[in-house]
Amino acid sequence: MTGEPPQGAAGEEVRSLEVRWIFPGRLETAVTGWFGRFPIETESREDSYLLDPRLPGLSVKVRGSRAFEVKMYHGSPGILEVAGRTRGRLESWQKWSFPVSLPGQDSAYPGGWQPVRKRRRISRFALAGGQIVTRASQLDQEPQCDVELTEVSTIGQNWWTLGFEASGPADLLRSALEATARLVFNSPLPGGPEPGLEESKSYQQWLSQPRS
Repeated sequence: MTGEPPQGAAGEEVRSLEVRWIFPGRLETAVTGWFGRFPIETESREDSYLLDPRLPGLSVKVRGSRAFEVKMYHGSPGILEVAGRTRGRLESWQKWSFPVSLPGQDSAYPGGWQPVRKRRRISRFALAGGQIVTRASQLDQEPQCDVELTEVSTIGQNWWTLGFEASGPADLLRSALEATARLVFNSPLPGGPEPGLEESKSYQQWLSQPRS
């Protein structure tokens, strides 16, 4: 399988710069309050990730029974660091998304797919005039960064994740993500966990690791 989209398929292509941290256990109320400093949207859905066969450098999933997504990893441009607050591994991705119509979320997927239930809180930011501002809708030319705080349930276990995804002009992705991270982490994450390199990983990397 290659990193190119299916021939003749009508889909959307996006390049992004991302960083994500994943923690075990249930999301604490103090963390949701911390994130609630910003305007948020909420969404609940089930995604299914292809884990077998293993496709190095690719992440393949069905998103909420409505889209088939393929993401190709383009390497890490370095480390995101907000002094005294967080460190995370930046990852460059290219994503293709194709609309599909599939049975409901309760339908069984074939072997090799792992369902992941998510309850997402999303806050959206844009870099405008050198300043990070909250935004309510998609902007055509401005670099932007979505931040999500997500409760995750899979194979009977509870986890939660904090992720940043910057999109827009390629030369401004890192500036947008770093400025958003400084704003979000101007108040430290409560409850003890400090996002670090050990917790920094993509969904695909996390799902591929053995867990007790």
